[in-house]
Amino acid sequence: MRRPAKSSPSSPPAGGRSPKPRPARAPAAKPYHHGDLRRVLIDAAMQLVGEGGPEAVNVREAARRAGVSPGAPFRHFPSRDALMNAVAEEAQRRFRAEIGAALAEAPPSDPLGRFRSLGIAYLRWAMKNPTHFEIISSRRFFDHDRSAGVSSDNAELIGLTERTLAEAFAAGQLAAHDLKQVQIAGRALVYGFARMHIDGHLPRWGVGETEVDQMAADIVDLFIAGIAGRAAPAAKV
Repeated sequence: MRRPAKSSPSSPPAGGRSPKPRPARAPAAKPYHHGDLRRVLIDAAMQLVGEGGPEAVNVREAARRAGVSPGAPFRHFPSRDALMNAVAEEAQRRFRAEIGAALAEAPPSDPLGRFRSLGIAYLRWAMKNPTHFEIISSRRFFDHDRSAGVSSDNAELIGLTERTLAEAFAAGQLAAHDLKQVQIAGRALVYGFARMHIDGHLPRWGVGETEVDQMAADIVDLFIAGIAGRAAPAAKV
């Protein structure tokens, strides 16, 4: 005679239905709160520029990096152009801050020495951040005329350069008689060298990557040596 099979603990009770398993309670969705989503999106876009150039900026990818939904950025940036404009303003702000920091350490009583600090800071920032410099130095990526932040910062930087050389001229530190020529030549020097580096021309001139910073300082010194007046003779006692 067969013994009745033992019911397993999981077997339903005789004459009853199996109790339905309770669904696992999903964790409550937490609404996304960000102190400054606009700032985080700009920082994400700046990273994209640094990694892949201006063409790499994408609103959806910036949103993904910021950890928000694809539609969230459009409350701050209705288009890619608006985001690019904000990126340009941030790049220009960082550029201006780098130059300001360098000038803060330069001797205030030596205008030509301050111009040297300005020129070297300009070149080093541009070479360290080539894709960001590409954005603010070209009109291909955003509308300069509609960017009050970039325009004012750029005008301030140009004015600072002009005033520094004008002070050197007034102090008798320059040999050249045409101040405007000196101002434009100084701008052409730093901008041209930065573009040579960004466009990859320096290796063709025998300048390796480890030599670029020193070469930048050397050409600024060479320019200053060319425009500087002779030191005034010491007063006789």
